[in-house]
Amino acid sequence: MISFIGKYYHNLDQKGRVILPAPLREVLSTKYSSGKLYLTNAPFDKALHLYPLEEWLKLEEKIRQLPKSDEAVMYFLRRVIASAVPCELDKQGRILIPYEHRQDAGINSEVVIVGQIDRVEIWDKPTWDSITDPSKVDIKRIQDGLAKYGL
Repeated sequence: MISFIGKYYHNLDQKGRVILPAPLREVLSTKYSSGKLYLTNAPFDKALHLYPLEEWLKLEEKIRQLPKSDEAVMYFLRRVIASAVPCELDKQGRILIPYEHRQDAGINSEVVIVGQIDRVEIWDKPTWDSITDPSKVDIKRIQDGLAKYGL
């Protein structure tokens, strides 16, 4: 596996740690050299994003090029950049999700860890189930939107 892909179900332990699934850890160890990670709020969803250092630096560089007075950029800085914390895997392959991040994402105990090619998303399971339920999505609109991209 060369990118973060897949969906995995796990539980937080009593200290707020969750194991990063082995296939995702393998991507970290083979594609990314530092092993350092950044955990942050998702910009618009009630979820968390986990970036390898190398991908985080790319994101930072993009942000540096944007006008800080732009309302959308200010929102992104306040929601995503301000909530970012460095983290590392412990010897058991777990990351600690700080209390504030669990609160922001509505994460209680059951989580869904989702590979998103260059980052990992962490969702509270009931929230994930709700947003991915096909009966709650305008399928035709989504199909049309994806068709524009040849998907």
